[in-house]
Amino acid sequence: MESHVFGLLVWTLIGGTEYLHIPALGWVMFVSVFYWVLTVILFLIYLTMAHTRIPQIPWTILGICFNGSASVLYLTAAVICAISLNVAIRERYYFISWVASTIFASLAMVSYAENTVVNFKSWRSKSEET
Repeated sequence: MESHVFGLLVWTLIGGTEYLHIPALGWVMFVSVFYWVLTVILFLIYLTMAHTRIPQIPWTILGICFNGSASVLYLTAAVICAISLNVAIRERYYFISWVASTIFASLAMVSYAENTVVNFKSWRSKSEET
């Protein structure tokens, strides 16, 4: 759940600035908004227990793939944010927002990576039972 909050913070912190002056931050916005929307959708699916009505989908493997891809892409987003800070030094007004977005992108990456490990352990324990 914290990955959802961190992702929201990333795109709101960047979205509130003139990030279009640094084209690489467009990638960060894409990653954060894309995974935020998908995380909300998956959260609602689990909250409403809709996943129990669709047993054809391997939810644990879906979680591994989703969280794993989010980890990797948030890693690229955090690195891009960090590299973009050199340009942001000239734009002193936005520097703090971009530093904070770098930190929250890193926290989102760690959170998604932790969820990947949890889903993998769950999948492995289910495969060992059969």
